[in-house]
Amino acid sequence: MKILVLSWEFPPRIVGGISRHVAELYPELVKLGHEIHLITAEFGQASMYEVVEGIQVHRVPVAHSHDFFHWVVNLNQSMGHHGGKLILEEGSFDLIHAHDWLVGDAAIALKHNFKIPLIATIHATEHGRYNGIHTETQGYIHHKESLLAYNAWRIIVCTNYMRREVEQTLHSPGNKIDVIYNGIRPEKKQHHKDFHAQDFRRQFAEDYEKIVYYVGRMTYEKGVSVLINAAPKVLWAMAGNVKFVIIGGGNTDHLKRQAWDLGIWHKCYFTGFLSDTYLDKFQTIADCAVFPSLYEPFGIVALESFASRVPVVVSDTGGFPEVVQHTKTGIVTWANNADSLAWGILEVLQHPGYRQWLIDNAYKDLAQRFNWKKLAKQTEQVYQQVVQERSRIVWL
Repeated sequence: MKILVLSWEFPPRIVGGISRHVAELYPELVKLGHEIHLITAEFGQASMYEVVEGIQVHRVPVAHSHDFFHWVVNLNQSMGHHGGKLILEEGSFDLIHAHDWLVGDAAIALKHNFKIPLIATIHATEHGRYNGIHTETQGYIHHKESLLAYNAWRIIVCTNYMRREVEQTLHSPGNKIDVIYNGIRPEKKQHHKDFHAQDFRRQFAEDYEKIVYYVGRMTYEKGVSVLINAAPKVLWAMAGNVKFVIIGGGNTDHLKRQAWDLGIWHKCYFTGFLSDTYLDKFQTIADCAVFPSLYEPFGIVALESFASRVPVVVSDTGGFPEVVQHTKTGIVTWANNADSLAWGILEVLQHPGYRQWLIDNAYKDLAQRFNWKKLAKQTEQVYQQVVQERSRIVWL
């Protein structure tokens, strides 16, 4: 099959989970014999055209704008123009696969102009992020998500939780939604042997301190403030021998102020953004990963911790309870509940044998449920279904 993929982010542009998802899924589809052309936005010094693990990557220029939504309009114009040119030059494609609303306008236009069926992966919804639609901006994004879902022949989501959310908020029929988990390449999480771990560790904590960390975006729905509220109880139970490391770019002023007001400023370290290489090293010396999200469609960060052999504590929101099996591959706590979160962290820190058991189970689970080869075959089945259905109709 010949597939045209649209994604607003692709390495080296990494904003959220979409970039890694796209970069790791499609090489497996190439191995299955499919021809993949991926259109994405230009980024830095990255080549405008290159072949990455078999994916033919086309980066398109996007006119600069200080307004993000205007930039998205410019992105779709460029993607639509380049996509049309590709289809005319390369011959017809079997499918178009769009990742999230940001590329929806281009995907929908190409679908109708060339009568090619569209598959949409909905990675998250605006309604879910904010527990409703409350502003004009949120309404705009929600409308774009709804249009993409409506125009899609089939919709792929990452968890059963997201299936229910797309049904309820985007009014999509459940029988056109497929659940395919996200995956990870465990081998990409390098377990470094070529550095002095103890000296590296001392950049973040004293030798006697356990390291509890969060990594991700500094947005409200990620629940970092819940972790900071849980920290005093953890510190009290551990006689102060814990350091909380908060990793990620973005505005952290309110979180720093919260830590100061709670009197735990000296026990919190805000690192800012860390490169993947640096983060891989850091995870080899960490004791516990915490993801206290208020909204989380899936939680690739949990898989990354599984692969890094770090025990995880998560909230019971969204897809986390599907990804992390409570008391088997990690600890699942009540969302937006600092006491519950503190309990989960202490379960890991105070019981080393149990901690190791969780780590071992989680690593095994990667091969069983989150293997990209298996997930690519599930995606291929969706593709085959759509192509067969398309062959049986006349598209007027």
